[in-house]
Formats: sequence, C-alpha cells, structure tokens
Amino acid sequence: MAHFVFETLAYLTGFRLYLWQRRRAGDALDSHTRWSIVAAAIAGAAVGSRLLFWFEDPEATLAHWRNAEYLLGGKTVLGGLLGGVIGVELTKKWLGITTRTGDLFAVPLAAGIAIGRIGCFLAGLPDRTYGVATTLPWGVDFGDGIRRHPTQLYESAALALVALWLWRRQSRPHPRGRIFQSFMIAYLALRLVVDAIKPEVAVALGLSSLQWAALAGLVYYAHDWRHLHD
Repeated sequence: MAHFVFETLAYLTGFRLYLWQRRRAGDALDSHTRWSIVAAAIAGAAVGSRLLFWFEDPEATLAHWRNAEYLLGGKTVLGGLLGGVIGVELTKKWLGITTRTGDLFAVPLAAGIAIGRIGCFLAGLPDRTYGVATTLPWGVDFGDGIRRHPTQLYESAALALVALWLWRRQSRPHPRGRIFQSFMIAYLALRLVVDAIKPEVAVALGLSSLQWAALAGLVYYAHDWRHLHD
C-alpha cells in the first residue's frame, strides 16, 4: 500500500511540476507537438522499463517466460528513463524536430523519483531495491534479520539534491537541453554507483545489466559531461 501511495504521489508531483514549469517558462513547441513527445516518452518508458527488467536476471526471465504476470509485473526506473529517451528521439526524428525538448522534464523527474524511492523503501523486501548487508549503524532490517544498505533512501536523498541543483541551474541562462542532459548524467552516474551495493545478478565483468545500461547511457551523453557546470 505504501509503495502505491508514494508512486502515485511521485507521478502527481512530477506532473504538477511539469505543468507549472511549462506555464512559467513557456514552451518552444506547440501543444500538439509537445503532447506527442510526452506520449512517446510514456510509451518508450513502458517498453524500456520492462525490457531492462527481463535482462536484470536472465535466468529468472527464462524460467518464467510463459508467466505473463512475471513478465509484465516487473519494471525498472532506469529502463523507463532510457526507453523514454529513445522513444522521444525517434518521435522527434519522425516529426522533423531538431530542438532540444527535455529541460521541462528534468526537475519533475528528479523530484518524482526521489518521492517514489521512499515508497520502495517502505515496501521492504518484496520490492527488491534494497542493498547488500552492512554493519554500518544506519543499516536497515527489512524483516529477514539482515541489516542492509537502505539504497532506496540513498537514491531519494541524492535525487532531492539533484532536483534542487537543477532548479537553481535552470534559473540562469543556459543552452537548450542542458538541464535534461545534466539530469541524465547525474542519474546514470548515481545508478552506476548505488547498484554496486545492491544484490544484483552480474551478467558480465562483475556488472549487472542495470549498470551496463547506465554505462551505455553515460557513453551516449559523454560529449555533454564537460558542460555540467555551464
């Protein structure tokens, strides 16, 4: 129940922030084009979140490949973000749009994920977003007698700071697209680090599929790294 409440709150907060920013800052795109891009992001996120979930534990996916509830029930935030980006870029190419369109989504996404991760934390073991065992004093026992890294709270706190950082950056002059690029680089780097202390299945060179996806995203945005402080 807590997971549903916070996930709903995350969506509502992100959507309201997006609408508020759009009214405040204006939009270079007409409403039809903008909502076409939003629809592409939602569709891409829905596909990407499940595809990456299937690769998160390949053996489990193969064992349940006939179980529709398993295949359609799991999802990953990272896969959703990357899938959304791909969906948007393909739609923009189809519509002939060359303008950067992601800045209005950056703060809403960071704030929304920060809120949603609190729900993941409260959901406990079934959510499977906890960290590995730790002896640190802030380790949390999710009900199985093992104190673990509360990686959900690590992500929530980090993304709250990212949201504040992006909020301040967007109030200053910046090239179009820079705010969203900064969000993606920060989030991908965060997942690469935090997932290292999660009990994920390593698929190659000691890295999980989620970490490989984060690395691929960082490579995609590599030419934007130097502009993080612009």
